[in-house]
Amino acid sequence: MKLLGSLASPYVRKVRVVMAEKKLEYEFVLEDVWSPDSTISEANPLGKVPCLIMEDGGAMFDSRVIVEYLDTMSPVGKLIPASGRERASVKCWEALADGVLDAAILIRLETLLRPEEKRSDEWVSRQHGKVRSGIKAMASALGDSAYCVGTHISLADIAVGCALGWISFRFPEFDWRGDHPGLARLLEKLSDRQSFRDTLPV
Repeated sequence: MKLLGSLASPYVRKVRVVMAEKKLEYEFVLEDVWSPDSTISEANPLGKVPCLIMEDGGAMFDSRVIVEYLDTMSPVGKLIPASGRERASVKCWEALADGVLDAAILIRLETLLRPEEKRSDEWVSRQHGKVRSGIKAMASALGDSAYCVGTHISLADIAVGCALGWISFRFPEFDWRGDHPGLARLLEKLSDRQSFRDTLPV
């Protein structure tokens, strides 16, 4: 398998962490989707990473689809429950984490790529609100628990860890840790895992 992606993308990191936890072999191919020379659209018509190229040449995207597929490839470190309420809970955590990321990335794109005279402060403020409310909801749902769902690491924790890690990387001035110590402890614990150490955004 080949994984097309970037070192900074939190969605790519989520896939890489899952692959590490599942002990799956793959080739990581760096892809800059913003480059005029990018060929990502040949594999993913949406022009986004991550994109997984399988042994038969077929392509799979986006991150939520990829990680669900990867979890079926090995019995090692099952990350998504097979069915029922627990499975739905893990997927809901992933949706929440990805939603927080979506809003944070939109803030970054608006402030970096759009000319200043065309930026909307109201729109940026709305995205900030989504980030803050999403993180607050994560903290409330986690409470004093060691993991997001159940008693061991799952995709829920990986998604949350990648989201919080990217926000800390891109928005170091945002002190979410001070308001949400439980989430800070979770990220600290995840950051000690080899899968997270090996995939730090740069």
